[in-house]
Amino acid sequence: MLLVADTGPLIALASIGQLTLLHQLYGTVLVPTTVHREVLAGGSRVLGLTAYRQADWLEVVEVGAIDPALLALLDEGEASVIALARQRQADVLLIDEQKARKIARTLYGLKVIGSVRVLLEAKRLGLLPSAKAAITTMRDQGYYLHDTIVEYALREAGETNEES
Repeated sequence: MLLVADTGPLIALASIGQLTLLHQLYGTVLVPTTVHREVLAGGSRVLGLTAYRQADWLEVVEVGAIDPALLALLDEGEASVIALARQRQADVLLIDEQKARKIARTLYGLKVIGSVRVLLEAKRLGLLPSAKAAITTMRDQGYYLHDTIVEYALREAGETNEES
């Protein structure tokens, strides 16, 4: 399976020590050079940067031409993720930003998942003991996840307060 990843989910998963889930779940993970630069630009402030740098299974890839209309709508990182996914016919995109997700799905017909879906899939396959703990840690470290998404995820994982 071929996945193309955006900056936010890479940082979020690396910061909670779960970046390797991408490799375990999806195999080949492509990172556009723009996204790679964005991750590294955070410097030592970025939690999980060491894990990101050591992930030799991540393939940093130069992106060909990006549709100017796409660049007008999104930042360069998100636009490069969508462009690379189209160029390489990726199976799935990993993007958390809502506008980019909507554009990828509706304008280009691409399959898009977010970091929470990665955690849920990992839990379902027994690679992660608790989605709730991972989501809580992500939020505690300042990664924004809408309450509705968190509530849905915890219900799907069977980890709501009523069920735990």
